[in-house]
This record gives sequence, structure tokens and C-alpha cells, in this order.
Amino acid sequence: MKSLKYILIIVAFILIAIQLPFFTPKKNISKVKNQIDITDKYDVPMNIQMDLYNGCYDCHSNNTKKYPWYYHIQPISWWMNHHITEAKEQINFSEFGAYTHDEAIEKFKKLQKSMEEKTMPLKSYLWMHEEAKYNEKQYQRVAEWARSMQDNLGKPTH
Repeated sequence: MKSLKYILIIVAFILIAIQLPFFTPKKNISKVKNQIDITDKYDVPMNIQMDLYNGCYDCHSNNTKKYPWYYHIQPISWWMNHHITEAKEQINFSEFGAYTHDEAIEKFKKLQKSMEEKTMPLKSYLWMHEEAKYNEKQYQRVAEWARSMQDNLGKPTH
């Protein structure tokens, strides 16, 4: 019984200690306005841009617009930071203009597929971000736009 008590005290101490600010990962906020955002290189209609901004940019860009209160609770911030890092590896709208021609086509294919299969935004993200929920029309128009971008990029440029 004494050993269980000591284990609980140690676990409680660790949980309290990891709440210190220096254990919180760096936020996904860039002060630099790069000129390689998807909107800087490609024609993104305003309605598509708003759909991407509301449903994708928090994780798939270099700027998460608003961190929720629970971000400061460990290990939640580590989990969120991991999600954002992985999301940006898949597709980063802030750096989309730096993708090669072939990479851009692949990213547009992934975007189309995730919209058609409705796998994005993640369900866990939607729990606290009502504004990111897509309706059927939004899923369809982003998927169609991504497909049209693939078609446009697939055409010869001469």
C-alpha cells in the first residue's frame, strides 16, 4: 500500500512539473510573410480560399490563428504540436508555392482525395472548432477545385 502511495505521489509530481512553461512546445506562428503561399502562386477563388483558411490553415500552414485554452495543458500541447507538424509535412499551404510542379500535382491529388473522402478536417479538431466543419457543398467545391488544378498543371506549358 505504501509503494502505491509513493507511485501516486511521483506521478502527481511529474504531471505538475510538466505544466511548467518551458515544457510547452513552440507555437506554430510565423511573423514572416513568405511569398510562397498557395494564393501567391495559384489562382485560388475567394470561396475556396476561405474554406481552406477556416478548415485547413490552423494545421496545414505556418500560422495557427488561435490556440485554445487547453493547449497549455501537458501533454495536450505536445499532442497538438505533433499533429500540426505531421499535417505540415503532408501539405503546407504557407509553402505550397515552393513545391515542384510534380509535388504540387500530388498535393492537389491528396487534397481532392481528403475532400472526397471527408477525412479532413480531423474529427478531433472539429470537436472544438465548429467554424471548420464543412458542409457537403464545401467538400465538393474544394475537391472539384483541386481536381481542376491538377488538370491545369498536367497540361503542357508550351
